[in-house]
Formats: sequence, structure tokens, C-alpha cells
Amino acid sequence: MRFYKPILLLLILMCSQQLQAVEQLEIQALMPGMVVLKIDGERVTLKKNQTSPQGVKMISATTKSTVLEIDGQQKTYKMGTTISTSFTQRSKITEQIMVDKIGMFRTHGSINGHSVQFLVDTGATSVAMSENDARKLGIAYRLDGQETRTSTASGIAKAWRVKLKSVRLGQLLERNVQGVVVEGDYPHIILLGMTFLNRMKVEKEGNKMSITKKN
Repeated sequence: MRFYKPILLLLILMCSQQLQAVEQLEIQALMPGMVVLKIDGERVTLKKNQTSPQGVKMISATTKSTVLEIDGQQKTYKMGTTISTSFTQRSKITEQIMVDKIGMFRTHGSINGHSVQFLVDTGATSVAMSENDARKLGIAYRLDGQETRTSTASGIAKAWRVKLKSVRLGQLLERNVQGVVVEGDYPHIILLGMTFLNRMKVEKEGNKMSITKKN
């Protein structure tokens, strides 16, 4: 056993040297037992007790906060928190989304501070969601919304125009965004439509979509 100890120690040292120092980290989405982070420009999904290649360990997570271990220290972070050791201000903010297995651009974000999954849809005029999603987000669409009609895959449906306090996609944050709540359970995933995207520069190249904040 004594013969293997130096080798084991060497392997531990090699692994520890591979961990990169984190310069910038952002909490992009929170779910029970899972967190989506952006670490130095790379999006990483971690479950409980998993560690990213950069050495960030997820201890626990709820829909409101997560406990992360960074450089051996455990701290609680809320949705949208950005940790940065770089004081260089970036001239522009760009988020990149890769197409999924069925050809859709799906990603995580938030509405009014609550984690959601988006389907980026340049054909949707608004940020659109079903009644079920609106209830989960605590949106009083029947009380505060304006009744209207909207076109869906099944035809014309009853809907309500609402004002969303905030819509976040990674580091892209917009406030007072118009949304639409559609009667029933359609759409099954919240559509990130043009009331958000028309404030951005959207470019699609192959399997990648780049969304940049306009100056």
C-alpha cells in the first residue's frame, strides 16, 4: 500500500491543478435540486453534489436560491446573481443557444424572477404562455390583464395581454415586457417572442442562435 501512496498523491495534485479559477459566474436558472450556471461564458447544468469542470460544486438548490461551493467556501446565491472578479466592462452582451435534437432553440431563463424554460420563437409576436404557466408564475392575468384573441395552432383562442415585470435570458434582462396568456394548456413551453426579441439583435447561423443586447 505504501508503494501506491506517492502515485495517488500525484494524481490528486494533477486533478487539482486542472481546476480553473472562476472569473465570472452567473446564476441563470434555478429548480429543485438543479441549477443552470454560466461560468466564464460556458453554460453548465449541475445537480446536487455535482462539480463543474471549473471546480464549482452545487450543494443544494430550490426555485429561489442555491448553495454553491467555490474555492472551498459555501455561500447562498439567488436567481440572476453575477459573481465577477473582472472589472472590465463588456461593450455588448450576447447569449448563444444551440439547437436541440428536434430542431428547436430551447433554453432556460426567468420571468418576474421565477425560473422558466423558453422556446425562442421569432414567429411569436409576444412572450406567450398558457394559463397553467401563468398560475405557476403568480400572474393575475384575469384580474390585471386585458382580454383579447390570439391565433394558435388550433385556431383562434381567448387570451389576456399582461405586462411582465422582467424577462431574463442569461445576462439579457428586459423590464416591462408585454406578454400574452392563452386560455388552456397551450403553448406547452413558454414562447420567447418578439416583444422581447425586438429589443435584441438576433442572428442564426447553422445550429447556433446569437442574441445580442442592442446598444
